[in-house]
Amino acid sequence: MKRLILFTFALLLALPLTAQKRYDQIEYPELNPINIPEVEEFNLDNGIKFFLVEDKELPLINIQVTVKTGSILEPASKTGLASMTGRVIREGGSENYPADQLNELLENNAASIGTFIGFGSGGASLSILKEDLDELLPVFVDVLQNPRFPEDKIELAKTQTKSGISRRNDNQQQIGGREFQELIYGENSVYTRQTEYETVDNITREDMIEFHEDAFVGSNMTVGIVGDFDTEEMKQTLREAFGSLPEGSPTNLIYPEVDYNFPTTINFIDKPDVNQSYVSMGHIGGLRENPDYPAIQVMNQVLAGGFSSRLFQEVRTNLGLAYSVGGGYGSNINYPGTFRLTTMTASETTSDAIDAIIKEVKRLQNEPIMQEELDQTKDQFLNSLVFRYDSKSKILNQRISNEYNGLSPDAFDELIEGIRNTTVEDVQRVAQEYIKPDQMQILVVGNADGIGDQLEKYGNVNEVDISIPRPSSGEEQAEAGDKAQGQEWLQKMTDAIVEPGIEVEKITTEGNQTRSTPMGEMNVSGTISINFVENTQEATLNTPQGQVQLSVTENSGTQRVAGQEFPMQPAQVQQAQNEIQRHYLNVAINKDDLDVEYLGMDTMYDTEYAKLKINFETPVTYYIDPNTSLPAYSTYSQFNPQTGSNSQVRTEYSNWTTVDGVTYAFSAISFADGEKVSENITESLEVNN
Repeated sequence: MKRLILFTFALLLALPLTAQKRYDQIEYPELNPINIPEVEEFNLDNGIKFFLVEDKELPLINIQVTVKTGSILEPASKTGLASMTGRVIREGGSENYPADQLNELLENNAASIGTFIGFGSGGASLSILKEDLDELLPVFVDVLQNPRFPEDKIELAKTQTKSGISRRNDNQQQIGGREFQELIYGENSVYTRQTEYETVDNITREDMIEFHEDAFVGSNMTVGIVGDFDTEEMKQTLREAFGSLPEGSPTNLIYPEVDYNFPTTINFIDKPDVNQSYVSMGHIGGLRENPDYPAIQVMNQVLAGGFSSRLFQEVRTNLGLAYSVGGGYGSNINYPGTFRLTTMTASETTSDAIDAIIKEVKRLQNEPIMQEELDQTKDQFLNSLVFRYDSKSKILNQRISNEYNGLSPDAFDELIEGIRNTTVEDVQRVAQEYIKPDQMQILVVGNADGIGDQLEKYGNVNEVDISIPRPSSGEEQAEAGDKAQGQEWLQKMTDAIVEPGIEVEKITTEGNQTRSTPMGEMNVSGTISINFVENTQEATLNTPQGQVQLSVTENSGTQRVAGQEFPMQPAQVQQAQNEIQRHYLNVAINKDDLDVEYLGMDTMYDTEYAKLKINFETPVTYYIDPNTSLPAYSTYSQFNPQTGSNSQVRTEYSNWTTVDGVTYAFSAISFADGEKVSENITESLEVNN
């Protein structure tokens, strides 16, 4: 028995050794031919073109509608119109099936309807059980033809879009991808437009109705149906369902030419909350119609196509310079793509990673690849491509995509044949002809302190501004106040808050806060320390979810929850810094360095106060009690990135208490647009401890 156990254990140890192979040791069998199902085509008099494929495997029917439209058609002043229109078509329901009724109907039948509009196309989908076709197909067509566009759903779409705008600088890779596109296509190009708060505010219900009416007409529609049906019966069903759609006028999508001169630039975006650099480097790409397209795809695979690629093996595996590395020469159908190589590397190895990537690109141009490497690459690539055609649904979708984009129905077969015929000489030739490693634009998104001066070796570093434009508030320019009297009143306020001769660097408060949240009031207790000299804040807070520790410096912040530490988002850090800046103690400490104006006496709640404006980037106004020289109120305008609008914040100060020469408001209640949002009750104060 013991001998048997030992033998079994030895066998188990040996199994991985015989089963595992390196990627370059795998032998790929000859590809089996792809069986293309028969596709039935027919047209309606209103211009709709149909493609039908029977699939009896499951009792399901899927319908995909492709619409010739896109955000390329929207005016720059209303960027975001197309995507929001595509969203509200479905979310708002139709005239005969309002949103709630539509949702219930689909849920009860395990069905789904979706609509969207992208950059160069729009679409809709219906997924149903075979038995529900007669009931739900008319509903689907009604949604496409007669959407309601209710105002509440439009406002919801606007809110969701603005929330997305507010978060677009959170992710390092998203920033890099977006801003690299702008380097290639240009700041004002239709290919790089960004939805902004102001463009969202410009969009009306009438705009959506007009955009939909121009797009969702028969002459713009191609419909694909795959599932369990009889083709002849389905044709008659489709004629009856879609025949009522108006033919309309076909949309003409015009893609502007790209004027690109292959500049060499080095660009940087500072993101203080990261410790890695995300690098994008490259130049303009090409078009799908290029006869060299298959050879370019092979070149991409050799250079950057996965674990076996040269960049992965050299930059990541051999040199250990990258967490990830990849990219390729992009070839779009209607306008040039981009040649873009990317890597994520530690801040201190940013330039090393850039140099290593450039070296591999030049090696590909200067040294022919080995035949074995080419064969291995083509086998891997061809075996991965077959998954594009591993279902009848994918085959039909590819056929419709080819039709929509003006490609041959045999485009996939032609690509396969082109890849098979690509030679060693072809790979080197296209690398030399299409890639220009000495004329690349480099963009780094990372931590300036961690990177240091590494980028200066590549030339003058352009710092890219990615701040999100705020919509105009519509407020008239405020009338200038008296600066001399402003300094006098500020001195009075300072003397009332800090006794002469006392130097305040840091305070620590302990107390409770009641904060209004969408889930109701939340009570928080704990201690907060603010260093006004170093502009830092430390807090230990006891929340209903547990203890939270916050640490904020001028450029970054962390929060620690349940033993796990997370970086704070830049917007959160900025909000904390703004709170330190406009704190009345900070104003008093830095009184000699501030731009301050006296705006006269003003009455608030039947009491007259001296109105003192401090001109920070976001100005704050203090209402000073003439009798005590202490601020009774402060007001400022705060931008809410989630809603894309400004809120008027007012804080009321009371229960002033003097501790160690500092007079502090032990009660502070804040309101936003008249609604109470927080109440802070201080129980103890320590100064300079």
